[in-house]
Amino acid sequence: MIGLADVQAAAAAIEGGVVRTPLVRAEALDEIAGAPVWLKAELLQHTGSFKLRGALNRMQGLSDEERARGVITVSAGNHAAAVARAGAAVGTDVLVLMARAASPPKVAATRSYGATVDLESADAKEAFGRMEAIAAETGRVVIHPFNDPVVIAGAGTVGLEIAADLPDVDLVIVAVGGGGLIAGISTALRGLAPEARLIGVQPIATATLPASLAAGRPETTTMQPTIADALTAPATGAVPLEILRDRLADVVVLDEDELAAGFRLAYARGRVACEVAGSAPIGALAAGRVDTAGLRNVVCVVSGGNIDPALAARLLGSG
Repeated sequence: MIGLADVQAAAAAIEGGVVRTPLVRAEALDEIAGAPVWLKAELLQHTGSFKLRGALNRMQGLSDEERARGVITVSAGNHAAAVARAGAAVGTDVLVLMARAASPPKVAATRSYGATVDLESADAKEAFGRMEAIAAETGRVVIHPFNDPVVIAGAGTVGLEIAADLPDVDLVIVAVGGGGLIAGISTALRGLAPEARLIGVQPIATATLPASLAAGRPETTTMQPTIADALTAPATGAVPLEILRDRLADVVVLDEDELAAGFRLAYARGRVACEVAGSAPIGALAAGRVDTAGLRNVVCVVSGGNIDPALAARLLGSG
């Protein structure tokens, strides 16, 4: 488990290596939400997502011997690019396992930072299994995308910035894959804005979090294709789940049409061009799934600037 001090230590460790992203007022979304809306613009982060925060925090803690062995990770793309950039910064070799159907722009971005990309896995579940096997065989250090306290603490620096910029925040809405980001934010807000509520958003095609909370353990699901490719973790992480157990106010599950509507609304009204996964919090507001009555401030964490141009053109053309 981690606490506020761990997140604050992460902020100090990664300072200078990440962007302190802005909290942008989104007045055009107020009528839809029924409350003032702010966007935490993590799509402006280096590599396009919050993932760099956790990856850099974890990689800076590697010993010289671990750096010499190299690292390995699994990702749909955003964590991949983050680990690749962080690996280049600390001077270690990076191997990333991605599914064969991974977004070509994300594969290209990861390779541009010098990482080796393995596309031999059929899906995320298979990639995680192969990661453990390759790590055991080669000695590479596993940089888990969400089930690592140090990675979570790094992601939690998003919450530190929200609390600093908007001390009277009432509600924070976060897209959820493996749960690392929302767990990190919850840790920061628990110490700095304990009255703020947290709501997670998942695609119905990959929703593991509601079942996991009910069962008290991570639960693997049968994954279905989704346009929110960044939210395709095969299970909620055990570490995020433990952190979130008494902190998550609700989980909103969106179908593909609702995710697409959120993407179009983010682009047209929120003035942000982000991935479908990143616009999922806006989709939850648009679908009327979030109770915002009487709230002073609602924050949507908007991450994922690595857009697939073909998908974006299709979704915007169908709106």
